[in-house]
Amino acid sequence: MKVLIINGSPKAKGNSVRLIKEVTNIFDQENIGYDILNIGTKDIRGCIACNQCGKLGKCAFDDEVNKAAPLFEECDGFIVVSPVYYASPNGTVLSFLDRLFYSCKADKRMKVGAAFAIARRAGTDTTFDVLNKYFTISQMPIASGRYWNNGFGGADGQVEGDLEGLQNARITARNMVFLMKSIALGKEKYGLPKTEETAWTNFIR
Repeated sequence: MKVLIINGSPKAKGNSVRLIKEVTNIFDQENIGYDILNIGTKDIRGCIACNQCGKLGKCAFDDEVNKAAPLFEECDGFIVVSPVYYASPNGTVLSFLDRLFYSCKADKRMKVGAAFAIARRAGTDTTFDVLNKYFTISQMPIASGRYWNNGFGGADGQVEGDLEGLQNARITARNMVFLMKSIALGKEKYGLPKTEETAWTNFIR
């Protein structure tokens, strides 16, 4: 089993990296593979709604998004970690996720998702909410912890003092492992749930 981890922080030794380490320590213990993509310093533009991905089978902008797509297709779990910018995920993370989730046409159902928001003080709840919506629109179960997945720290390494945040990261990682294994067993015995074609409905007639 494998998890794709997206680190949206531009800091090579920041609090996001430290929190990710707490998660990957659990994966190492449970023999779960993982790939970490550090996108925080990458030049990733937003989606322009050209819909070329439907024809090309990939995004028209050939960057980190297309590199991530095959890893996304193959993974059993997906984690995104973002610093908080103005009470929201940073722009790079949003552009990356918009394009990845839209252009990657692989079946995302039952891949387990988890999101983490890192802030000095506030804005984690709204950031956490935005990130989880990518999962809920894609039929992806969410691995939860014992609290919302927040990490608090301003200067590099300050998240070390957020003992509850680090503990919750470990709990979430263990729950993700359990869900991925349980879903794998369920798929083997029952297959995936029946799905339906989207009933596109506009509210303006």
